[in-house]
Amino acid sequence: MQDLLAPTSLPDRASPHIVKGACPHDCPDTCALRITVDQGRVIKIQGAADHPSTHGALCTKVSRYAERTYHEERLLQPLKRVSRKDEAPRFEPVSWAEALADISARLKTIAARDPQAILPYSYAGTMGLLQGEGMSARFFNKLGASQLDRTICASAGAAALTATYGHRVGMHLPYFAESRLILIWGSNSIASNLHFWTYANKAKREGAKLICIDPRKTETADKCHQHIALLPGTDGALALGLMHELIVHDWLDHDYIARHVDGWEELKARALNWPPEAVAEVCGITAEEVRGLARDYAQTKPAAIRLNYGMQRVRGGGNAVRLVALLPCLTGAWRSRAGGLLLSSSGWFAPFKNMAALERPELLAGRQPRLTNMSTIGDDLLREASPEFGPKIEALIVYNSNPVAVAPESPKVVKGFQREDLFTVVLEHFMTDTADLADYVLPATTQLEHLDVHTSYGHTDVLINEPAIAPIGEAKPNTQIFRELAAAMGFEDECFRESDEQLARQAFTAEIDFEALRAQGWQSLPLKEAPFAEGRFPTPNGRAQAAGADFVANYESRRSSPELAARYPLAMISPPARNFLNSSFVNVKSLRDIEGEPLVELHAEDAAARGLQDGAMVRVFNDRGSYLCRARISPRARPGVVNGLGVWWRKLGAGGSNVNEVTHQRLTDMGRAPSFYDCLVEVKAA
Repeated sequence: MQDLLAPTSLPDRASPHIVKGACPHDCPDTCALRITVDQGRVIKIQGAADHPSTHGALCTKVSRYAERTYHEERLLQPLKRVSRKDEAPRFEPVSWAEALADISARLKTIAARDPQAILPYSYAGTMGLLQGEGMSARFFNKLGASQLDRTICASAGAAALTATYGHRVGMHLPYFAESRLILIWGSNSIASNLHFWTYANKAKREGAKLICIDPRKTETADKCHQHIALLPGTDGALALGLMHELIVHDWLDHDYIARHVDGWEELKARALNWPPEAVAEVCGITAEEVRGLARDYAQTKPAAIRLNYGMQRVRGGGNAVRLVALLPCLTGAWRSRAGGLLLSSSGWFAPFKNMAALERPELLAGRQPRLTNMSTIGDDLLREASPEFGPKIEALIVYNSNPVAVAPESPKVVKGFQREDLFTVVLEHFMTDTADLADYVLPATTQLEHLDVHTSYGHTDVLINEPAIAPIGEAKPNTQIFRELAAAMGFEDECFRESDEQLARQAFTAEIDFEALRAQGWQSLPLKEAPFAEGRFPTPNGRAQAAGADFVANYESRRSSPELAARYPLAMISPPARNFLNSSFVNVKSLRDIEGEPLVELHAEDAAARGLQDGAMVRVFNDRGSYLCRARISPRARPGVVNGLGVWWRKLGAGGSNVNEVTHQRLTDMGRAPSFYDCLVEVKAA
């Protein structure tokens, strides 16, 4: 039997050597890494030159990943809370044995009443199949805990692609280099999809036209030929307006529509109600911008769309993705390998992944625990037991996430986490905002210290991450922590004794050869170059589905809620700061020094109307809350829209708050996702 308390061991290598790795973060690029180790210490991290999409290049964040691993504030031993949750946090170190004994005893007591009172909370702090939801899923299935609806980032777009194409599938990344027109829609690719930008920039050098569609004038917009700065949440109206022009000018591929699209007549009737003038009024752009964009899209071939998740974080985000995804079906752009659309490639991996083997749903033994939406955790932690909701949440196990910083409407999230009767365990690298409110903090390994395997949502390669160094201090991989917690709970199933390598070998079907993956570091899926040239979408009948797609207005906008807009007239979006990834890397000083401090970008007209000067401390507020930050008068903001750059840790921001102080918990039209960018605020001098 494996010794569950044995630390991970590595071969003793004194001389410099290279270890194959993979970036674990929530980014479509999923880069292949080459990690140089000398005397047991990482001395350099580079992109793998032989990996097709990484091609030797890394973003600033990941190139400094060793700084994060060796950070002086790294958690290196278990900590137990010794202060109240409504006062400055104080913890004392304890042994792993003491921590596991106490945690398991508390969980057993709660589970004896109702295991659904225990909730896991995790997301994409690592995208790895092992350290993400591998052993942890087995643990919570065996326990019968509440299940988590993991919606906080992409589920509206995922539901939309599934409804339209049958799965989360699209173009293959390298062929954007051959496109003659690329619409970069809702994506700051230079900051958040660097390797796509490499292909787009190659196409640009060879004569392609690049158009950025985004409320913010991003760094990517700076490099495109045209920027269309529409109002937040109006992307679906713009897509319908483009369809209107395709119809009235007969820029349609009638043969492709007839063979490969269902619901066209319904969609056509809907689109004819959206002439450019109506679109311009809703989107806050000009009618000529609508006409010109439609003309470019119809007459430039091959035309490609790189859609990203920012535009689906509004009430109508799912429908907006559906409408944009239908555009290449109407023009026949899918006939070319350099035409079509990419939002996510994750669905291509579905036939090759063996998630049931990793997660073991049979451990539920017929139970059907409730499903709790992670995007409404603020409300859910404050609910009492009820027939509708079920038992009150009594215990929370948080890993790969920092909900106190990243979840919407954070005043409620903080209040919920401050409950003295809530037992909270956090697996972490650092004392985040969430760890500050834990009862126990358990030190987890970083990507450099454990084994994992990865898929991607931006390309179609499987990657392996080998451990480069032994765990620092008393840190353990998530897999090991859940193994040991399972042992402490008395779970005797053999699956809890499987090693990480055994898990990795179970993660994929036979088409992914594990030894070949380990030898090269990555393996490409065997896929067609132009996947939908002849239709054959992964829908039940092989046709793209257009029925039901429509524009859905924001919850909060001047048009949909004029009374609210009279008090809070500015629409706010909260895109990520360039040098952070969600709330990761915020505590890396070199990156924080580049970023500076929490900012809200305002257009000069909006600043002048409020008497605000560049650099002034301001209060961004609405009925939900208020936060302090620095004002930057910037051409990156369009009139009527402010950009609250996030996601800073609350305790590192002015006044101990961040941009989620003012976001709300209402969900999108599809996919049950949060509406972060569907938010009205006012800004005043602090």
